[in-house]
Amino acid sequence: MSQNDAFRALDRQECLRLLTKVPVGRVVYTRQALPAVLPINFSLDTDDSVLLCTSPDSDLAGTIDGVVVAFEADEFDAATRSGWSVVVTGRATVVTDPAEHERLARADFSSWMPLQDAVFVRIESKMVTGRELRGAHCTQ
Repeated sequence: MSQNDAFRALDRQECLRLLTKVPVGRVVYTRQALPAVLPINFSLDTDDSVLLCTSPDSDLAGTIDGVVVAFEADEFDAATRSGWSVVVTGRATVVTDPAEHERLARADFSSWMPLQDAVFVRIESKMVTGRELRGAHCTQ
């Protein structure tokens, strides 16, 4: 297998399908002018946006509202040296519409953190990229 055969670019639909298979990803944003990465569970909404659920007093909700962020999720198998990684880039917004908030609250979104008065953050899926690694072997 050549090095070029080890990686395969994933199309948007395949990326979105893979995102539904894992419960946790990482939101990448700027906090106090420095890069920050936060692992968080998520789901995809019907419009393919990434939904995060957090506490209303969390630093995350206030920091990323209205800002372009990246969200990354992946799955790898070290034994087979295979896996995939997907990155969604888009504007994050706190859901403030009461009807939309109620719809999301009724959805099957399971936060791993116990939350009261949860806040939903939506990340638009403006740019969706991914790649798959298929059993690459290092050669010296």
